[in-house]
Amino acid sequence: MSFRLSLFALCLGALAGPASAEDAQSLVARNLEARGGEAALDSIKTLTFEGRTIAPGDFELSYRSTQERVGQGAALRYDLGVQGLDIVQTYDGHEGWRINPFQGRKDAERMSADDARQLADAALIEGPLLASRHDGSRVDYLGRDDFDGTVAYKLKVTQKDGDEFVYWLDPDTFLEIKIDETRRIRGAQQTNETELGDYEKIAGVYFPMSIDSWSQGQSDQRQRTVIATGTANAPVSPALFAEPGGPPAPAKASGEPPDASNRLPKKSKSGKPGDQPANPSGPDKGK
Repeated sequence: MSFRLSLFALCLGALAGPASAEDAQSLVARNLEARGGEAALDSIKTLTFEGRTIAPGDFELSYRSTQERVGQGAALRYDLGVQGLDIVQTYDGHEGWRINPFQGRKDAERMSADDARQLADAALIEGPLLASRHDGSRVDYLGRDDFDGTVAYKLKVTQKDGDEFVYWLDPDTFLEIKIDETRRIRGAQQTNETELGDYEKIAGVYFPMSIDSWSQGQSDQRQRTVIATGTANAPVSPALFAEPGGPPAPAKASGEPPDASNRLPKKSKSGKPGDQPANPSGPDKGK
């Protein structure tokens, strides 16, 4: 290779930014710092968002999500309402269930392991990228890529069950601006794309208030969620995540804080898809 070509390659490498495994972890650390830091993030035990979801065709629903730390993972409940009817999707920290009256069912039904896995990942308050620091996921740096005029850093998180998340980090703020989530659903590979924006601080941690999601190749079928309010560390009853008609939720001891970190999670069954909530992402796998 000539000196000129060698110099050109060197310049390209410099522009590409971090390239090693150490640099991938450095970017994760920068993202953690940008979000608000480890102490602030760990202090959030429950998280509630309220707003609205606009489905394709300008079909609007009320939106509420509730998350709570459970062991090494978290529980999650989505409530989407329209015309007096509520669509419910819940992961209780171990398994998932849903109610969808628009499919002719008003009773709760158990989710498949594939669908529950999506909710378990979505339940993580820190998200799969920052959860990779302790759950055994692999993080790879993929270089820099243009996203809507921004040359963003790209990181790929590969979870132990094979699910993958590709993150685009803003080069100035180091916050997530796009996520591609790829997993196998009932034997077929599926990818969901999500754009994140309008970050606001809740209890000292930045969370996106605007979330656009769609299946890969169907960007004209976007589902947008606009968050109006977010609340951290409000008490949450265990019954909120318990499947109606299922085993009763265990009561919390008097004076116990509103988290479930003192309970060990069950091993989840292997097996953001069913009805996708806004910004689906999926289950703590007990990694």
